[in-house]
Amino acid sequence: MKRLQFKDTEKLLSPFVWIIFSTLVIFLTFRGGLVAWYWPRVVATDEPSRVFLTGLRMDIQLISYLLVPVLLLWLPSGMGLRPGRWAMLLMRGWYCLVMVVVVFMEVATPAFLSEYGVRPNRLFFEYLLYYPEVFGMLWAEYRTLLLLGVLLISVAGLAAWRFSSRFLQACPQNSLLRRLLLFPLIAALVVLGARSSLGHRPANISCAAFTNDPLVNDLALNSTYSLLYAIYQLKDEKDSSRLYGRLPEKEILRLVTSATGYPENAFTNPAGPTWHYQPASVERKSPLNLVIILEESLGAQFVENLEGLPLTPELTQLSREGLWFEELYATGTRSVRGIEAVLTGYPPSSGRSIVKLASRGETFYNLAAHLKSLGYQSLFVYGGESHFDNMRGFFMANGFDRVVDEKDYDQYTFKGTWGVCDEDLFNRAHREFEAYGNQPFFGLVFTSSYHSPFEFPSGRLKKEELSDNPEHNAVRYADYALGRFFEQARRSSYWNNTLFLVVADHDNRVRGAELVPISHFHIPGLIIGPGIRPAVHKAVVSQIDLPPTLLSLMGISGSHPMIGRDITRLQADEQGRAIMQYNQNMAYRIGDQITILQPGQAPRQFSYLDGALFPASQDPSMAKEALAHALWPMQAYHEGYYLMRHSRGS
Repeated sequence: MKRLQFKDTEKLLSPFVWIIFSTLVIFLTFRGGLVAWYWPRVVATDEPSRVFLTGLRMDIQLISYLLVPVLLLWLPSGMGLRPGRWAMLLMRGWYCLVMVVVVFMEVATPAFLSEYGVRPNRLFFEYLLYYPEVFGMLWAEYRTLLLLGVLLISVAGLAAWRFSSRFLQACPQNSLLRRLLLFPLIAALVVLGARSSLGHRPANISCAAFTNDPLVNDLALNSTYSLLYAIYQLKDEKDSSRLYGRLPEKEILRLVTSATGYPENAFTNPAGPTWHYQPASVERKSPLNLVIILEESLGAQFVENLEGLPLTPELTQLSREGLWFEELYATGTRSVRGIEAVLTGYPPSSGRSIVKLASRGETFYNLAAHLKSLGYQSLFVYGGESHFDNMRGFFMANGFDRVVDEKDYDQYTFKGTWGVCDEDLFNRAHREFEAYGNQPFFGLVFTSSYHSPFEFPSGRLKKEELSDNPEHNAVRYADYALGRFFEQARRSSYWNNTLFLVVADHDNRVRGAELVPISHFHIPGLIIGPGIRPAVHKAVVSQIDLPPTLLSLMGISGSHPMIGRDITRLQADEQGRAIMQYNQNMAYRIGDQITILQPGQAPRQFSYLDGALFPASQDPSMAKEALAHALWPMQAYHEGYYLMRHSRGS
């Protein structure tokens, strides 16, 4: 009799057992495969066993949350008749949904890891909004993996539906009393598993941060957990102090404004506390036009005179004709970060770029809005769909007069996944600039030929330049198109009264075995124009330093809220500063010293020597300055510090 009761209890608990067993098997299998794939990185940390032990903890925490609907449906499923049947059907549907989602996320992980160096995070669901472009890229580059993924997900769904029928039918009916007796024990175990801790705070994603290698840390997670946690952390966009710690608002402003190099009395507008007057370092009879060429993913690793590969001879030649930045660093790893920094001088944050945040209904400061007040016409030229990453929405709401994108090219020589090729892009930009005549203008040109799946027209590169590496070929083509544009520009009517900036938005596939892979933030930057003497700026520069520098070289004096520095006014011995956001880790660099902030952990300081990070003793004042710069962006956005209306009071 007792044996029979035990068997019945075993069957009664089968819904919980099966979801725990099946999900653990899936997580362990895929984690084992990823560990094998990245074994050199894993073994280098001396923590291979911890990947699996921590992984088990994180898996159990997620599974405990997934068991909550099962627990709530488990009670009524023992009532029999109609309520029981409906509860059983819902439980079966939930089990199938869990299996399909879990397998889908794990199947999607290798490609995401290869591209971004971490498990699926907020970018994963943000880019689902742009499925035509993203799917086109994935189909071109990961076709086999996509087909295999569809097969595995289909098998998982069918298997889940079949097995759920078996164990649910075996579950004793009319057993409400026994379920009520077992419910408190099961609920307590579920709560304990979900907290994964007996301490004051439940476990979270920072519990998996046990090495300096973000990828190895992420292998200890599962991708469903990492994505759901990213969604959960959207609430922290309004308050970065939940991630990095707190500082009084006045102290944040004091540290941020002090780092600009301007005296305290330069900031006189309480409503816009970083607005200040910047005098131009160059006097001109009339301010210059401005053209910014934002090169997609062109990291320093591809530029020979930045100790990279010899893939950009045109840019290398151009670098001898203007102000070349030897130590320029991107603020982030995505295009919207580059746009944000180069166009608005806004530092990176742990949340979404301001390009993607909802409009406040007022103009957000940027170069186009600033120049519009001086009579300039502004134009954004892109070869793809400008709605991607909300670029069109941001530009048209904040001072740009026109946007030219893929639909506006009636004739083109080549169109790929991401739109028309760079030659078509530059040809259109050149015609637009010529058409302005004597009208002052600002043109932002964003390339896309060097973007996975690296499509470009044939016949442009010499046979000896082509290699078996499609990425290198695409870099060479992007450089070729850039060179052809400058050949046109030199013969144009706008050449002698236009300032040009060529800069990358970010490096390609930023990843590495460090908390922040600093070398992958290193990008090329070049300013060419009338009166710009050939020079090499050797100190550290951030992308946010470029907009105030451009205004100064254009001959424009005026007020703005940017916290970047006009590098033309820096002393020769100044070390320079850079701010870099890598997922939710933030690096603040002064010279060769770097402070890295991580969610829920104490600041860590490193020396950056020969392209590598070495632990160093923490400078409390630098850690405080880093924290202020991590907290300021979201504070400034929500308080409206960057709105153009403050220009009237500065």
